[in-house]
Amino acid sequence: MGLITRKKPPKDNYLINEINKTKLAMESAYSNFQNVVDPDLIDSCIYEMNAVQNRYRFLIKEAKASDTSFG
Repeated sequence: MGLITRKKPPKDNYLINEINKTKLAMESAYSNFQNVVDPDLIDSCIYEMNAVQNRYRFLIKEAKASDTSFG
């Protein structure tokens, strides 16, 4: 009897999925920013947008480094 192993999803698919999720998070952060009026919430939205933008930049760099196509 052999061991049952699960195949890891290809890195390209993982990156594309993460980039798509990050795009949605970015849209949500922008939408939240446009709808808040409390100064503390505005600050929170700015931090969130910066964090999501940094994650997006990181994922794009990783995708370019691995020659991932976004077909």
